[in-house]
Amino acid sequence: MCGIAGLFYPDTPKPIDPQRITAMTDAQAHRGPDGSGVWVAPGIGLGHRRLSIIDLGGGAQPMHSKDGRLSVSYNGEIYNFKEVRAELEARGAQFRTDSDTEVLLHGWAAWGPAMLDRLNGMFAIALYDDAAKVLFLARDRLGVKPLHYAMLADGALAFASELKGLLAHPLLRRAPDVRAVEDFMAYGYVPDDACLVAGVQKLAAGHFLLIERGKPVPAPQQWWDIDFSNRTRASASAIEEELADRLRAAVRSRLVADVPLGAFLSGGVDSSAVVAMMAEASRHAVKTCTIGFDAADHDERSHARQIATRFATDHRERIVSADDFSLIDTLVTAFDEPFADASALATYRVCELAREQVTVALSGDGADEAFAGYRRYRFQAVEERLRSLIPPALRTRLFGTLGRYYPKADWAPRPLRAKTTFLGLADDGATAYARAVGVTPPALRGILFSDAARRALEGHRAEDRYIETMQRAPVREPLDAAQYADFKHWLPGDILTKTDRTSMAVGLEAREPLLDYRLVQFAATLPVAMRIKRGQGKWVMKHALERYLPHNILYRPKMGFVTPVSLWFRGPLGDQAAALARSPVLGGTGWFDMATIERLAAEHRSGARDHGRTLWQLVMLERSMTRLFG
Repeated sequence: MCGIAGLFYPDTPKPIDPQRITAMTDAQAHRGPDGSGVWVAPGIGLGHRRLSIIDLGGGAQPMHSKDGRLSVSYNGEIYNFKEVRAELEARGAQFRTDSDTEVLLHGWAAWGPAMLDRLNGMFAIALYDDAAKVLFLARDRLGVKPLHYAMLADGALAFASELKGLLAHPLLRRAPDVRAVEDFMAYGYVPDDACLVAGVQKLAAGHFLLIERGKPVPAPQQWWDIDFSNRTRASASAIEEELADRLRAAVRSRLVADVPLGAFLSGGVDSSAVVAMMAEASRHAVKTCTIGFDAADHDERSHARQIATRFATDHRERIVSADDFSLIDTLVTAFDEPFADASALATYRVCELAREQVTVALSGDGADEAFAGYRRYRFQAVEERLRSLIPPALRTRLFGTLGRYYPKADWAPRPLRAKTTFLGLADDGATAYARAVGVTPPALRGILFSDAARRALEGHRAEDRYIETMQRAPVREPLDAAQYADFKHWLPGDILTKTDRTSMAVGLEAREPLLDYRLVQFAATLPVAMRIKRGQGKWVMKHALERYLPHNILYRPKMGFVTPVSLWFRGPLGDQAAALARSPVLGGTGWFDMATIERLAAEHRSGARDHGRTLWQLVMLERSMTRLFG
């Protein structure tokens, strides 16, 4: 696991100062504390920061082919590199190291961009072919590893794992993009097709960019996509057996490392399943770690202990306060762009705990997206059934009227928020789901933004990306479309960004076996009834795991970590909420109605309304903009 950076001149092979590359990689030193490397040639420069995981002595980067034609700097792990290496050796390739990096050099020489189809891993790759004069940038199928890029004023294309790597280059123009502010306020993160720094792009998951000197920089090409359009006809018992086999294989493939390895253990279904498979495959006790909270309704330590005892793991715990907002500035630095998923606080702490004993930790990320574990999928499925029973015109009039006049109840669980349900039923499924996954709804954003911001947005709406994605998705049923859109936006933009930045901030490699692409594609073929059944999400996954995990672990209500931000802004962070209305950073953009921010903070502090999540977003936005733009 590493951090990469580089420069490429598509038009003229200008000389590159290696100090520029060094500055870009040093800005990401936390991603690779074990070593660094820089290589430059006319018109091309590659940089690398290394976190040594495999072939500790021989895997230094940038790495070059024996004939000097190819050079690569890459971030990630290729889990099946031994199998790909064997295939290449059968074709005559001769290897000088035992690292997975060298597989990329020989793979490119043999197959070009088609080598990606043979790779099972998480990666962001920068490979330069001197004979063809091309730079190849590629990102893994699901977007586990990040890659940012931008065109600079001198004609160079700059790229880096994290935004801060690009920011280290003096020619990167720093100006905020109002569209990204709209996106962030809608979702609580900046999606992968946007960036708060105007002009910066993120290579999308499952895409590559092939840039040939002397030709215009092309649009990225998609090389993989998840397909929900097919359905398995296997029996339930056969599906359960295959699921367990694929899960077992995914975990085993991620146990390859030359450094200490462990797992995050929350006591939920997903992390418990990973630990169960690790224990089955490991000779020694699996090292597990859990974060507990001083608030009983957030604390899952007893469930984690139950799994740790069952599988005889080497288990460690640490208690943190639910008021652990001292990490705000640490997270702002780690994420660069504003990130308002407050569970990042807990994720950082568990990564910090894991790093004390291991260099690699397996996580349970991805199962909710793959097997329909989120409650919102169940609500969406029910609402879509209701939509199918009522003609659209009648449904819009009936539920639209009820939604407009029904009192708002943000404090209630979603099933009891009739206003939200009515408004959702009035819309089509894609529009309703796009709102359901959001944080600050369009109406509230409408009064938060100034007239100047609305003009600058030129009709851009954050929800449109979800709607368009769901409408063109390769799916058979509405649930498929919701999951597909989450794979495209929520997963890489929120879940994987959170795990990558918090783990890398402490020099820890996190691996996600439940996002093995073969397991994900298998899950996409499951009938809806195998995903959601009798009100239970992840139904077939839970059923298949009954032989491994206790019933009370599999079927207990999903807890998760919910930071009490609403209480914070009525207590220790109350002054910060009030100060938002006087922020020179937010006010200086001209994009916000500062009187509205002042009113929201006052209403919240008095208890008249709950604006906690919106205030948290504004605090994180202000901190990030201060760091990025001064």
